[in-house]
Amino acid sequence: MNNNIINLIAAIILSLSIIFGWQYFVVKPEQKKQQQQIAVQKAENLKKQQLKALVEPATGIVVQEESQVQRIKIESESLTGSISLKGLRFDDLILKKYKQDLSKNSPEVRLFSPANTENAYFAEIGLVSNLSSVKLPNNDTIWNSDSEILSPEKPVHLFWVNEDGVKFLVTITVDENYLFTIEQTIVNNSDKELPVQSYGLINRKYIAVEKAVNILHQGPIGCIDKNLKEYSYDDIKDKKSEKFAASKVDWIGITDKYWLSSLIPDQSSNYSSNFNYAFKQGTERYQVDFISPVQIIKPGENFSIKSRIFAGVKKVDLLDKYEKQYDIKLFDRAIDFGWFYIITKPVFYAMNFFYGYVGNFGVSILIVTVIIKLLMFTLANKSYRSMKKMKNLQPEIDRIKNLYSDDKARLNQEIMALYKKEKVNPVAGCLPILVQIPVFFSIYKVLYVTIEMRQAPFYGWIKDLSAPDPTTIFNLFGLLPFSPPSFLMIGAWPILMAITMFLQQKMSPEPADPMQAQVMKFMPLIFLFMFSSFPVGLLIYWSWNNILSIIQQYYINKFN
Repeated sequence: MNNNIINLIAAIILSLSIIFGWQYFVVKPEQKKQQQQIAVQKAENLKKQQLKALVEPATGIVVQEESQVQRIKIESESLTGSISLKGLRFDDLILKKYKQDLSKNSPEVRLFSPANTENAYFAEIGLVSNLSSVKLPNNDTIWNSDSEILSPEKPVHLFWVNEDGVKFLVTITVDENYLFTIEQTIVNNSDKELPVQSYGLINRKYIAVEKAVNILHQGPIGCIDKNLKEYSYDDIKDKKSEKFAASKVDWIGITDKYWLSSLIPDQSSNYSSNFNYAFKQGTERYQVDFISPVQIIKPGENFSIKSRIFAGVKKVDLLDKYEKQYDIKLFDRAIDFGWFYIITKPVFYAMNFFYGYVGNFGVSILIVTVIIKLLMFTLANKSYRSMKKMKNLQPEIDRIKNLYSDDKARLNQEIMALYKKEKVNPVAGCLPILVQIPVFFSIYKVLYVTIEMRQAPFYGWIKDLSAPDPTTIFNLFGLLPFSPPSFLMIGAWPILMAITMFLQQKMSPEPADPMQAQVMKFMPLIFLFMFSSFPVGLLIYWSWNNILSIIQQYYINKFN
């Protein structure tokens, strides 16, 4: 049984080492390589001044040139940009509240860009027909508008009339955040039936992104038939297309680490939807789209359909609000909370709750850590007691091993009888570690994927809890004019984590097995190098957790 404990602990250590070693030795070099590819790609793109955009409105890849046409200006508390009156395309959108980095003159984050630009990215809502004789608005249509500005207080009304007298009306509204509502109305003033289908699409030129292997999803995403669908860019590139026929489409879109563009069709019907890839005009394009069943509009009748576009920041409370308000299934899953979703999201809620009182997410992490420690106190107390008993029983266990060295069955039987007699659980010492693993990864996920943690400061030199500690002991924390390589960026918080881990080990009962004890002595040093590249918020949690464990161990040793 003692060997089983050693194997369990060794497996945990090995698993953590593989996970974090992969992050350190594989992901970081891959990120550096991808950054170089991004730089090369940008240089090449600057040479392509007349690049054409690829668009696939559910019926095939077509090409459209961007032209200088009148635009409707978007102005809200969260967004600025414009909508092109040619084709009614959402292709110019800037997130006013978010900067690209922490530098003083950093530009705001741009989400959408027109088709002929370097980072082309846009959305459309429109109509198509299976009859070529039906004259519908298309990508070349110039819409008439009653206003030049779209704001939360002032919707925009647009219209266009075809040669048969059929009137097409569009009303666009935007809220104070990132949600556009597009209501399309067709007034059939002709003497013919009109077969029409509503479609929506999001089209994006592929830009190489830094990949977080198995940690974060970026690319096409959606909720179809109440199931979350996630495809990497490589998945869609290999398949060329992923199609879903006649399905309940709650939403589909393209997600980044912090930003999301999403189509939310009218929920009264099923839709066919597609995730597509195309390579034309020397550029890679990715597109998600939906198309409705055919709707027959008889002469003299009107038909209306309402769709929505979300284009903005993946704030947890905002996605929760839209999910509840418009019954958008799994909309919060656009944030990649990972395997421990049922733990990760409550951990975020707790941090966000205390942030509302203390105004600092770093302090909020400290408070949540205290609460988690209190909840686990009874388990930890039992664990420490069991570890002490196991150490006290070690001489008797050694005696039994020597006595029954040739009879493994009898050996295990006698050891189990001893455990039962002394009321010792041999795996109790591992329970706190096992329980903390999902908590640890949940906090890591919260720090890594939530926009609330992006560029969130702590105290002193920590300006971004989601980034690694920017200091390093190898230049005396900035005193020397020397920038060490990335693998030597071992800052103050990683060092504090290792020191507190070492002190915690000194106060805890030493493992009875000598080999296990030797392995544990090296863990602070191993973790020092492994965790130096991780978000500093995670190191603050780990260091504070170690300090609380030291206090807890002092209490247990004194009163037990």
